[in-house]
Amino acid sequence: MVGMDAFTDRLNPDMYVVTATAGDERAGCLVGFASQCSIRPVRFVVWLSKVNRTYEVACAADFLAVHLLTREQQELAALFGGETGHQVDKFARAAWAPGYGGAHVLQDACAWFVGRIEQKTDAGDHVGFVLDPVQYGERGETDGSPLLRLADAVSIEPGHPVD
Repeated sequence: MVGMDAFTDRLNPDMYVVTATAGDERAGCLVGFASQCSIRPVRFVVWLSKVNRTYEVACAADFLAVHLLTREQQELAALFGGETGHQVDKFARAAWAPGYGGAHVLQDACAWFVGRIEQKTDAGDHVGFVLDPVQYGERGETDGSPLLRLADAVSIEPGHPVD
């Protein structure tokens, strides 16, 4: 679909790190497909690739944590976007704290929320997890730094197969 490729090439969405916890399993990944999807009630959807370890853990989870990073946090973005949880324990290399429902919250994120998974929508190679936000936080010293966007993260080689 040549026309659609031209359209999507113009987009530069915010990037998020999504973490999932189920029992003793934990995983996290860098996500570019996410958005608020309802005002009343407030809902947010994150789309996880079916080949991603985070998707596997999220399918058994009750809550997901969604984190915003700034452009200066390339190292954290590369950890969660360029490594696969099938081979690396990303949480051993990142500061985190327990959040609502046992979610893993990244302490260095500029802002984050934990959401209860309300619905899952299969859309092909990604599944949308519709979240009901139940806990929110931010770093105390937020300085208005620009958020990490797709153009800032294109150099990160995905930690899992793209196709």
